[in-house]
Amino acid sequence: METVAGNFTKLQQQLQKKQKWFLLLISSLLISTILILLTVTFSSGWNNSASTTQLLFRRRQQQQGQSSPRFAESKLAKTETFAGKLPRLAYLISGSAGDGVNLKRALKALYHPRNQYVVHLDLEAPVEERLELIRWVNEGEKVFQEVGNVRAVVRSNLVTYRGPTMVSNTLHAAAILLRDGGEWDWFINLSASDYPLVTQDDLLHTLSSIPRDLNFIEHTSDIGWKEDQRARPVIIDPGLYSLQKSDVFWATEKRSVPTAYRLFTGSAWMMLSRPFIEYSLWGWDNLPRIVLMYYANFLSSPEGYFHTVICNAEEFKNTTVNHDLHFISWARKFGKNDPVLDRIDSELLGVSADGFVHGGWFSKNIKANSTELKPGNGARRVKNLISGLLSAEGFRTSHCI
Repeated sequence: METVAGNFTKLQQQLQKKQKWFLLLISSLLISTILILLTVTFSSGWNNSASTTQLLFRRRQQQQGQSSPRFAESKLAKTETFAGKLPRLAYLISGSAGDGVNLKRALKALYHPRNQYVVHLDLEAPVEERLELIRWVNEGEKVFQEVGNVRAVVRSNLVTYRGPTMVSNTLHAAAILLRDGGEWDWFINLSASDYPLVTQDDLLHTLSSIPRDLNFIEHTSDIGWKEDQRARPVIIDPGLYSLQKSDVFWATEKRSVPTAYRLFTGSAWMMLSRPFIEYSLWGWDNLPRIVLMYYANFLSSPEGYFHTVICNAEEFKNTTVNHDLHFISWARKFGKNDPVLDRIDSELLGVSADGFVHGGWFSKNIKANSTELKPGNGARRVKNLISGLLSAEGFRTSHCI
């Protein structure tokens, strides 16, 4: 009896399974039928819509003269330079431990409400010195608060002069100025030990008459001894991964000189146009990033990175002026409270007791007078220099050689 009952139970279970499979089969057939009906119902409407969309796309493509799709590598639209207006300059002034006093003095001597400024003390500077600079910028000088054109980097970078971290710091400041600085025409990188030899009124007045796409960058492809001592050695900058500042160190292996692009070298200090700065950061053809990766292991990369990028970029290589404007517009390198600075203040700049150069902008309404310039003898010196550079024989055929 138990055997018969067991067989009967198994038979019931088998029948139940078959019923479930039968129901699933019927359900699947019903769903398939519904889907087929829906497909038949909407196919004509869908085809008409697709044809219309395709036709619109083709017509639009023909109207725009596009015979092929645009790729991600296509050149992005550059920001128009602000011709017709007085130029605006964007400054990076950077320093390290003990440079706070000099940095403040240089900033005041360089100050003009038309310009934009980023100041930076690297991680080697004590926390107190960095915080003091931030407080001074944000709360100490009323002019800065009124105009709002000075920014202190709060999250400081560790910078090794002979390594790529200096290039990284420069790109960081340029990115801040592009994001927050509004309209400006040229980017200038200076150190806390630099000091101006002409007023901002002198400089802005002179620059207002020249093309805004020019890049003042001292450069040469004749790297000479630097090939064996800088290009071939592979160095590591601890500033890329450490919070403690230390010098670069060398790997045992050496590498060959690049063949995909030519190396250029020159001064680490420059005045670069806004379009080129945008290109250096966006790199729509990827050249700036490729070169940056190479210079990450290059000794004294600040003396070669921007030079190599600009001279290998077809769009920018003919915009170079082979001069960094130092010893004409800026001088370096001064110690803290160097008496030479006092002579420059009194004889060349006319610095007032408050540390500012009281140009045409200085009045109760600073913003309203930002276009008022009072150029002096410095304007003549800068004009003579730039005019000589731009009118020199072979200038238009001697870029990046």
